[in-house]
Amino acid sequence: MFRRSFWFTTGVAAGVWATTKVNRKLKQLTPEHLAVTATNKAIETGQRLKDRAVGFALDVRDNMAQREAELEEALGIDERPGLPAPRRHSAIENRSNPKYIESTVYRNSTNNRNEDH
Repeated sequence: MFRRSFWFTTGVAAGVWATTKVNRKLKQLTPEHLAVTATNKAIETGQRLKDRAVGFALDVRDNMAQREAELEEALGIDERPGLPAPRRHSAIENRSNPKYIESTVYRNSTNNRNEDH
């Protein structure tokens, strides 16, 4: 009797374990879960690419500055030229002399297409 109850309990436990595993796998294969997984992996990949690109850009800047310093030293250039003054553009147009022309061609005309219909 003890032997039968042991094997019965073992079978029930194995069935529950297998059912749980199968249900977890089925949930992982639903379209929603697959979409979430793909999105998360794409975001992680994008972050890694961004970090690598930023690191590369910083390395390029550092090496560029170092090489410029080496070239300036080799050419004997001690001071850098100043930047030109910024150009100023008028932000407000001249309101006393407008650049638009009022169109009065169709205002009092008898050839108005809307009146024909």
